[in-house]
Amino acid sequence: MRSAADAQLQDQIIALVRRTGARSIAAYVPVGSEPGGSDLPDRLLAALPPDGRLLLPVLLPDNDLTWADAAPPTASSAAPPTPHLTSSPGNSKGPASPGGPVAPGVSADPSGPRMGRSLLVAGPRGLREPAGPRLGVEAVCSVDLLLVPALAVGGDGTRMGRGGGSYDRVLARLPEPGPLVVALLHDGEDVDFVPAEPHDRRVHAVITPTGGFARRPYSPSGS
Repeated sequence: MRSAADAQLQDQIIALVRRTGARSIAAYVPVGSEPGGSDLPDRLLAALPPDGRLLLPVLLPDNDLTWADAAPPTASSAAPPTPHLTSSPGNSKGPASPGGPVAPGVSADPSGPRMGRSLLVAGPRGLREPAGPRLGVEAVCSVDLLLVPALAVGGDGTRMGRGGGSYDRVLARLPEPGPLVVALLHDGEDVDFVPAEPHDRRVHAVITPTGGFARRPYSPSGS
């Protein structure tokens, strides 16, 4: 069942967050059949440390994406952004190569994990979006880990999206080296070949419910 698969996928994602020690994540709010389940932002918030940060996308009129905090950060999260990840998690297919008030339900205790619920409002096209201040399209560039949706990913890391081009723009503006970019997939969507257009961008890895984390041949420089 889809709910069971989403739970498996979330467990695989949380395992990656813990293995890499990611403190800043950009993700998305799954809708419809998108991988990850509607409670994915809450699972990610719970897995982050007290000074961690989760950014979620806000769709702009031109189909580009700006970003906002999923929940008001704790006071301890006013620290500057962390360096990008250098950890190389194992895989099954190839070599691993601002402060503010505490939201209801968010723990301000630095001794334990950050717990809380994302603060979301209805957006265009049936989307759910964070309610906080918009941080700009470049905000995603300084995170440690970027989780993106996909319909399929090929063996070379080519990502197939829904055709709107939103995430192609996001990926095109990332620095090099930049965040670890991981596509979330259903089982069976990690395939050998995906047709590529000139504007298509590759991801560094995929996660599926049963296959877990797997690197793609295309990796950040030095990994």
